[in-house]
Amino acid sequence: MFSGRNSGFTLIELLIVIVILGLLMSLVAPTMFSKVDSTKVKTARAQMQMLETALDTFRLDMGDYPNNLDHLLESEESGWDGPYLPKKLPSDPWGNPYLYSSPGPEGQAFLLMSLGKDGQPGGDGNAADVVHDQ
Repeated sequence: MFSGRNSGFTLIELLIVIVILGLLMSLVAPTMFSKVDSTKVKTARAQMQMLETALDTFRLDMGDYPNNLDHLLESEESGWDGPYLPKKLPSDPWGNPYLYSSPGPEGQAFLLMSLGKDGQPGGDGNAADVVHDQ
């Protein structure tokens, strides 16, 4: 029924499989992780678009943009018809708050941005700031 030899994998065969899997992962992993970063940038842009819609609705009701994003959720001002967001203010995909100022520094109605992966102004690549274009 059984031959004298045990069936199964030898240690050498297992090591070869582990080395091959390691080589494959070293080729595939960088590509996959770069996709995660680009997805976070797209998520930040989508969230900022949603915030712009809430800011524009606030402006229609109040006549001007709010001083800070918290006014989208609650305010004692006359004419306020919020909340303008369904939930609390979202953080950017890296867990940091969005930066907002009204008016913007270059004369635009407002500035809305994320500092990116590093949470610091400036940067390039994955650490670049994500600025909402109006």
